[in-house]
Amino acid sequence: MLRVVSAAVLAVAVILPATLASAGPIEDRQAIMKGNGRDTKAGGAMVKGETPFDAAAANKILANYAAGAKAFGKHFPASSKTGGDTEAAPAIWDKPADWKAALAKFQTDTAAAVAMKPADAASFGKAFGLVTANCKSCHEAFRIKKG
Repeated sequence: MLRVVSAAVLAVAVILPATLASAGPIEDRQAIMKGNGRDTKAGGAMVKGETPFDAAAANKILANYAAGAKAFGKHFPASSKTGGDTEAAPAIWDKPADWKAALAKFQTDTAAAVAMKPADAASFGKAFGLVTANCKSCHEAFRIKKG
């Protein structure tokens, strides 16, 4: 009986995350951006001194950005240009070289920020600034602001 229960638990532990991992490209990229927003808020509060600096949390924020940057580009198939309350601008598909260059810069900058391994607020501020410098330019060129 214990083996059956263990096998069932293992099956759910393996299958459930796989089925929940991808709701669709629009929802997947929205989830990444929601995580980026959460991390930007937390990192910004640390940089501004609104919350105490925490090296582990700061490095986790940077690692989250890097993971999101690495995964982000695969969530833009042509079939996801519209629908799902997307904010993706047509420029992503109309100017693919520009989009790929912006994404590559974000990936490079997030990897560099992670490599900095900031141990104090000042070094985190530099790493965080390197990453967040990408946000405005990409949002202006490749995002349609709704609402």
